[in-house]
Amino acid sequence: MTATPMLAPGVARIISLMDLTSLQDNDSHASIAALCEQASLSPPAALCIYPQFIESARARLLNLNLPQVKIATVTNFPLGEADIAQAQAQTASAIALGADEVDVVFPWRALQAGDPLVGAQLVAACKQACGNKVLKVIIESGELHSAALIRHASEIAIDAGADFIKTSTGKVPVNATPEAAAIMLQVIAERNRDCGFKAAGGVRNQAEAEIYLALAEDILGADWVTPAHFRFGTSSLLNNLLAGAPVTGY
Repeated sequence: MTATPMLAPGVARIISLMDLTSLQDNDSHASIAALCEQASLSPPAALCIYPQFIESARARLLNLNLPQVKIATVTNFPLGEADIAQAQAQTASAIALGADEVDVVFPWRALQAGDPLVGAQLVAACKQACGNKVLKVIIESGELHSAALIRHASEIAIDAGADFIKTSTGKVPVNATPEAAAIMLQVIAERNRDCGFKAAGGVRNQAEAEIYLALAEDILGADWVTPAHFRFGTSSLLNNLLAGAPVTGY
């Protein structure tokens, strides 16, 4: 494993909170192996990949002497359907394949349509399927639009057993925003401080990352901001941090 020397102040901390992500239609075992190699430059908290790559990624991480890097995957992704049985089955399958963490998409359209129950049931079913593994619930805050709906989705997910609430899939026009993050973090402070938060999509450089860190520290305290409670989900942030230059595009 090649270590990265002389990381700038704050950069190593941001990387340690990162779910290094590749969720592209053209992902392959070769591209996921390259993602594992990228993780070896400075280890993130987790890799977030499609379920079919879990086993090969695990083997590659072990080969790189990175057993501490978790493997996260996605279910009910990216649309957030209201099919509880399907989401639960996908989640159970991901756990059986060896995922440490599952990021499931909340049925946000159902909530918009006035049905909060299906979201609660889906999250509870997926948490049951996860057992003692971590369940992150993607509320798709950019599609919920209103502060009231972002708050309601966050409350439902936390009350139904989410271990993290996450802003976005990264597959919609508006992904993580500081405004949505502030609402979600405040709900965590009110509802369950053991629940974590993940900002996903559009966090591309150190300055943007530090906005979210400052929000979390202000609302929940500096000691709360650890990989157990706080993550960035990103495909570009690691390279941009190591290069020291922000780049546009997700």
